[in-house]
Amino acid sequence: CCCCCCCCKFNCIAPSCMWQGTARWKGSAQQHSKQLCWSAGVPDVSERTLIAVKPDGVQRRLVGQIIQRFEQRGFKLVGLKMLQVSEDLLSQHYCQLRQKPFYPSLLQYMTSGPVVVMVWEGLNVVQTSRAMVGHTNPAEAQAGTVRGDFSFHVSRNVVHASDSLEGAQREIQLWFQGNELLNWVCCDQTSTYEL
Repeated sequence: CCCCCCCCKFNCIAPSCMWQGTARWKGSAQQHSKQLCWSAGVPDVSERTLIAVKPDGVQRRLVGQIIQRFEQRGFKLVGLKMLQVSEDLLSQHYCQLRQKPFYPSLLQYMTSGPVVVMVWEGLNVVQTSRAMVGHTNPAEAQAGTVRGDFSFHVSRNVVHASDSLEGAQREIQLWFQGNELLNWVCCDQTSTYEL
């Protein structure tokens, strides 16, 4: 059902959904997708994660290749922006690392150039993205992962990926305002995710 991502004001397009073509459902889109549309055979694909291409990835012009990997995997891009990150934002993002001895060099690195931040949506996107990105240390990252293919050193590991559902929610709220995330229907969603 398209409604699991609030994309059409509860106007469901799932063929077997009783709310197809209507805007009469009074509950939330999340309630709609979980209570009414599961019979449509389309799982809830509204899980979201944050992916950031770090300054070294931007400088090396890897943004397009990284985006391509997530699109080819079948995930939907719902938010994208390029920015010069402030120390304040990084302090909140890396709050668990502030006491680490490498934190000042991490700040220097992350403010050394622009960052491209994205929100991707899809089934098991957090776990799958972590696998696609690879181990934090490129020496231990498998070939075929973003870090295995593009990273040189743990301090220049090209990309960040949320490590959990809770982490993804916190990071998305930190980096994006609600109106910067788009809820839209991907034309291949039902054929990609139909069970």
